[in-house]
Amino acid sequence: MSNYPEGVKEFWVYTGLRALLFLGSFALVLAVWLLVADTAELFFVAIIALVLSGIGSYFLLSAPRQAFARRVEQRAESAKIRFEERKARED
Repeated sequence: MSNYPEGVKEFWVYTGLRALLFLGSFALVLAVWLLVADTAELFFVAIIALVLSGIGSYFLLSAPRQAFARRVEQRAESAKIRFEERKARED
């Protein structure tokens, strides 16, 4: 068993996939912008890429997001049970 709390793996998988999706979106928007114009406004490229990656992650990353949410929910339920057990022992 690792020294990390439960759910850390799912968190990093989801976060990594979100970062890759943003970087891919950024590269795509930048490439299209440079094909249309000679220079690119990186601020606007980043904003457009952020919106596109957000929409894309909603559809493409639902499975990793749900796995992370399930793990967090399990951990919260486990903590609640431990709290109730401690509370019952004190009474």
